[in-house]
Amino acid sequence: MHDMCFSEPEARSTLTKMCLRNELDRKLKKMRYLCVKILKIMAESNFIDYVKILCRSGKGGAGSAHLHRAKYVPKGGPDGGDGGRGGHIFLKGNRNLWTLIHLKYQRHVFATDGQSGGENQCTGKDGEDRTIEVPCGTAVYDAETGQFLCDVTEDGQVVRLLRGGRGGQGNQHFKTATRQTPRFAQPGEKGVEKAVILELKLLADVGLVGFPNAGKSTLLSVISAAKPKIANYPFTTLEPNLGIVSYRGAQSFVMADIPGIIEGASEGRGLGLRFLRHIERNAVLLFMVPADSDDIRKEYGILCRELETFNPDLVSKPRVLAITKCDMLDEELIEQMRPEVPEDIPSVFISSVAQMGVTELKDLLWRTINDERNRIPEVPTHRDLDERHREQAEDDFIFGAEDLEDEAPDAGGKMVDSGSKQWSEEYWESDYEDPNKDWQVVSDPDE
Repeated sequence: MHDMCFSEPEARSTLTKMCLRNELDRKLKKMRYLCVKILKIMAESNFIDYVKILCRSGKGGAGSAHLHRAKYVPKGGPDGGDGGRGGHIFLKGNRNLWTLIHLKYQRHVFATDGQSGGENQCTGKDGEDRTIEVPCGTAVYDAETGQFLCDVTEDGQVVRLLRGGRGGQGNQHFKTATRQTPRFAQPGEKGVEKAVILELKLLADVGLVGFPNAGKSTLLSVISAAKPKIANYPFTTLEPNLGIVSYRGAQSFVMADIPGIIEGASEGRGLGLRFLRHIERNAVLLFMVPADSDDIRKEYGILCRELETFNPDLVSKPRVLAITKCDMLDEELIEQMRPEVPEDIPSVFISSVAQMGVTELKDLLWRTINDERNRIPEVPTHRDLDERHREQAEDDFIFGAEDLEDEAPDAGGKMVDSGSKQWSEEYWESDYEDPNKDWQVVSDPDE
């Protein structure tokens, strides 16, 4: 074996490769440290905007098949009462709530069953309803199919998510001229069990969209009283922040700051996918691109593609572009950069630190918000949840195997099982406007 000898060019090349490899290792270690730190902070955060729960409405009480018997009245005939209805599951908007953390540790919401009917035509007691209070802007999806069910957008708005089973009729309803003593009654209708996903979407007039460290949090802290965390490393913002922006006196509008979006955020990269849902309820989108970017037009195009991939309906939202971090630019450099700015979107050069262009930005946003064409629709369009829009940790959550399938006891006489006789709609109490739809907007939970 002889010693390996390198020429001077080969030695330089080898040394360069080793330096690059060491530098890459240091960056990977730094990235791992940041990821662990971010996950730790996220675990400690009390802002929960996505939760999966199991809801179950109550079963209807069985009708009674009782036959009246009394002294000197041996053949009193049928007097079985109706069963009570099962409890409903309601959703109610509450403006004092801003997170779904109270449902994070209450995964089961069950209404009680209706009681069976009794003798002497006594109607069974209705089951107790359950009301779930949620923040305004909560959308509800079917956990199995991902289909959009309903949403709660106003304070005090009540939505019946699951209806309780209807109570069965007693044997008194089945007495005819040829059947004087019916010895059967109608069983109660089964309740509805459904796993649902609650997704909170912030309600704001303006939503900030941009890459990490684009100056979103800095702008929000300057033009509003909000105090978001500001630092010189990516993903400083780990949860959305809301701020009320004062505009020329008593006027104001709401601005929402979400974590930075990176390329591939719509496919689950970074933290963008977790918070992109908050953009769906914003009236105007404010895109923010730093002035020191290599290509302003390219970055803006990446942001647009990520939003379109996440939800195609976001393409139709009005947009404003702000070129940030312009405090080191003079008028000559700004004029040279204008050809790089997209022409199909209103734009403004700003610097949050130097208060440069902030007033002009407010004027532009106010005009865009108050444009009649940019009003938030009363019935917003929601995309169904697919694999890209779900959080894996919530999807993997398995509910406890609680067995609540015990049949309500019969209040007397014989009952026909629901599987042995088909009961048409005419035999049920007609207290449901649409028997084929579970959820329904109501004004009072006691309806």
